[in-house]
Amino acid sequence: MRVAGVMSGTSLDGIDVAVVEIQGRKVETIGYQFTPYAESTRAALLGALDAARISRLNVHLGELYGRAVRNAIRRFGAVELVGCHGQTIFHEGGANTLQIGEAAVLAEAAGVPVVSNFRARDIAAGGQGAPLVPFVDFLLFRHPRRARIALNIGGIANISFIPPAASPEEVVAFDTGPGNMVIDALAREYTGGKRNYDRDGKIAASGRIDRKLLDDLLADSYYRRRPPKSAGREEYGAEFVARMKQSNRPLPDLIATATALTAATIANAIRQITRGAADLIVAGGGVHNPEILKYLAAFLPEVEIASSAAYGINPDAKEAIAFAVLAHETWRRRPSNLPSATGARRPVLLGCITP
Repeated sequence: MRVAGVMSGTSLDGIDVAVVEIQGRKVETIGYQFTPYAESTRAALLGALDAARISRLNVHLGELYGRAVRNAIRRFGAVELVGCHGQTIFHEGGANTLQIGEAAVLAEAAGVPVVSNFRARDIAAGGQGAPLVPFVDFLLFRHPRRARIALNIGGIANISFIPPAASPEEVVAFDTGPGNMVIDALAREYTGGKRNYDRDGKIAASGRIDRKLLDDLLADSYYRRRPPKSAGREEYGAEFVARMKQSNRPLPDLIATATALTAATIANAIRQITRGAADLIVAGGGVHNPEILKYLAAFLPEVEIASSAAYGINPDAKEAIAFAVLAHETWRRRPSNLPSATGARRPVLLGCITP
């Protein structure tokens, strides 16, 4: 079956579409494309506070997803199914979650069924609703003899630890803390809105880490809490950035500190679950930030670090690929959450199907 996976992450940068061919447990990526959000859409998402605005955005995003999928179909060929994560505008793990992007509008535009609203059923079953990608990490990266850690550095960073020859029940996965979200917000301010991220980590490299501020941020109890756990813009959004700025340090220093925070919290999380040798497989926008990777290599000398590209998975497309796979599992009526990762009481069928 050929499936399009649609992902728009916490970083609010735009829409990822990955077209994949799924045969049994084999996943082949046919193509990937990225469509950036207009600044007006990004600003509206950041300010989505009232019901009328959310309702309008819900339909507008459905239209944008529909255009993005149609463009991918024109480029890579027809698909039979779409899996759309939607745009998260609120997530309170274990309690409630809201992703918008009207599936009916997308299904009408794409002309094929759509699976959406993946997180709600896991929460209904007592889970965090996140992370959901570890199921796909298990399928793609499990090895009979080597421990594997799949790391995604998006707006939020998350890991999936897959022991050698692991069963699904042995996978440990959770959000480690901030990924690019805090860095991006500070970079936008530093560049006067000209850049939405710290390209190649150059701003961080020009700054100096504020050790006291970093230690204060690392003292947050979230990093010591045992999984399952998840985080989002609620923890690392505007209030978090404002807290950093209270230090009155220059923005390059804050960006350097935020970059070190991302790497340190990832490394600390990895040390919590394994002390031995492992393969660290990195995907997401953070794979393009050499400063993050430099710190990770220093913090984790015993770990072999490589981009997911080395394993045949485009690091920018990985989460879109994941939601194509999750949609395929739902279409085949197979549960695809991992209770060991989300804390749900049982495996459940994820998402809603819009025919």
